Amino acid sequence: MKIARQLKDQNVCEYLLYMWQVEDTLRAYGLDMERIEKEYIPRFQFSTDEAKTEAEWYENLIRMMREEGCQERGHLQINKGTLALLADLHAELLRSTKHPFYSAAYYKVLPFIVELRARGDKNVGELETCFNCLYGVMMLRLQKKEVGEETQRALAEITHLLALLADSWKKEKRGELEL
Repeated sequence: MKIARQLKDQNVCEYLLYMWQVEDTLRAYGLDMERIEKEYIPRFQFSTDEAKTEAEWYENLIRMMREEGCQERGHLQINKGTLALLADLHAELLRSTKHPFYSAAYYKVLPFIVELRARGDKNVGELETCFNCLYGVMMLRLQKKEVGEETQRALAEITHLLALLADSWKKEKRGELEL
């Protein structure tokens, strides 16, 4: 929870990727709170109070995962909601004439999005396709697997677009974004 809160304030796109990783971590522990408290939380060397707060947060996420039927795959509604809000902001930025750099970054990413969607789930939106790419590469790197040159090019462009989006999100939250 501590890391999630920090990321949500700093970079909403990193926050979303982190939350997807938390979902997968909870799944890897079989949504077993006892195991998470014994094996996972101690890795972070939290104070007793911090560990208790983290455990409560994980327990709530597990409860939501069960209630929402995403024990094996998929994402929590809170994460889907964040993605939907980002998609709305993305669409607004593209419609606005005040953000030509965002539009330019989007059109550089678009061929990669089209290619990724052709290979993967065609029913997900453009931003989710971008996040899926980043998350997939993150998982490959954690497994110490090689990432191809074309994927690295796509990753660089997607990362740039999402950095612009995250920056716009922060500006919007502060009331500084003109659309």
